[in-house]
Amino acid sequence: MSVISKIVPELAKLESLDGHNYKRWSQKLLMYFEQLEIDYVLFNDPPKPIAPTDVETTPPVAKDVKSNEEDIAKFVKDNKTARWHILNNMTNTLFDLFAVNKSAKFIWESLETKYGADDAGKKKYVVGKWLGFQMADGKPIMDQVHVYENLCADVVNEGMKLDDIFVANVLRENSLPPRSDYRNQLKHKKKDLSLKELIGHMRTEEANRLKDLPASQSVDRSRLLLCKS
Repeated sequence: MSVISKIVPELAKLESLDGHNYKRWSQKLLMYFEQLEIDYVLFNDPPKPIAPTDVETTPPVAKDVKSNEEDIAKFVKDNKTARWHILNNMTNTLFDLFAVNKSAKFIWESLETKYGADDAGKKKYVVGKWLGFQMADGKPIMDQVHVYENLCADVVNEGMKLDDIFVANVLRENSLPPRSDYRNQLKHKKKDLSLKELIGHMRTEEANRLKDLPASQSVDRSRLLLCKS
C-alpha cells in the first residue's frame, strides 16, 4: 500500500478548521504533508527557471548545467496537492475567504498570522471551554467523559499545566449530583484518584448498576450515573 493511500483516509478524519482549533489542525495537517513529502511548498517559494547555456558568462557557468523544469513541475504539482488539502479541510466560511489564493505557502502563512499569533486569545478560549464543562442528562456518560479529556488536552496543548488529581476532582464535582451516594463514596476514599482511576470507577459503577437492574425494567442508560443512589 502506498503512503498516499494510507494518508488519505486519515485526512478524511481531520476536523475542519473553524478558527478555534487552528493549532491542532495545523499540526495534524503538517504531519500529513510530511508523510506525503510535500511540506516544503509551505516554506519555500517556487523555483525559478534555469536554462542550460553554451554561452560564456561572467562568472562562468558550467556547460552541463541542466534545466530545472522537472523541479518546477514537481513544485507546481505538490503546491496544488497541499492547497487542495488545506482548503478542503476548512469550514465553508474560511474556504470562501482563502480559495482565491493559488499558493499553499501564502494560505499557510496567512492562517498562521490570523490564528497562530493570538496565543492569549486561544488560551482564554480553551480554559473557558474547560471551566464551562458540565455533564448533561440525556447523553452517554462515557462520551461526555471523553469530551472532558479532550478539553483537558486542549489546555495542556496551549502550554498550561493541569494537575491530574485536580482535573479528576473537577470531573467528579461536575459529573455527579451533590447528594449522590456514589459521589460521597468517592469523596471519602483515603487515596486521591487520578483522572484515569476516576474514569475507571465511573465505568465500573455504570456497569454494576446495569447488571443489578431487573431485566424487565426499561432504563435510560445515558442517565445512569446521574441518578441518585
